[in-house]
Amino acid sequence: MILYVLKTKEMDDDVMEYMEISVPEKRREDAFKLLDLFTEASGFEGKLWGKSIIGFGSYHYTYASGHEGDAALAGFSPRKSKISIYLGCTGTDKDKLLSKLGKHTSGKGCVYINRLSDVDTDILKELIRLSIHQLQTKYPSNG
Repeated sequence: MILYVLKTKEMDDDVMEYMEISVPEKRREDAFKLLDLFTEASGFEGKLWGKSIIGFGSYHYTYASGHEGDAALAGFSPRKSKISIYLGCTGTDKDKLLSKLGKHTSGKGCVYINRLSDVDTDILKELIRLSIHQLQTKYPSNG
């Protein structure tokens, strides 16, 4: 049996230091704005997850396969080419909000933007809240 080792774990590294040192200069202003936006929308303090994701809140999941782990409820990564926004929400509500978000592309659990000014930040806050609500409902806390 192959044991999967989760690479993206919550770290104790300082988020502000990470943003000052590791975030590309052209992304830094948006990264600080996103930090405030996610903190306000989520009610959680940003934590570094892995080497480059700033996550907010956490939940523990267990899949039918037996694989389990912890993940951020929502988060972002100010990467060199685009800003990745990590959301765990699905369904019609997510689709409706994405249709009003502004200029973006998306994958299963990610939304990619070039810059924060390309999107409606109020809609982004709603997406963050939806993600947190859906994940906390699906994976209720054990403690």
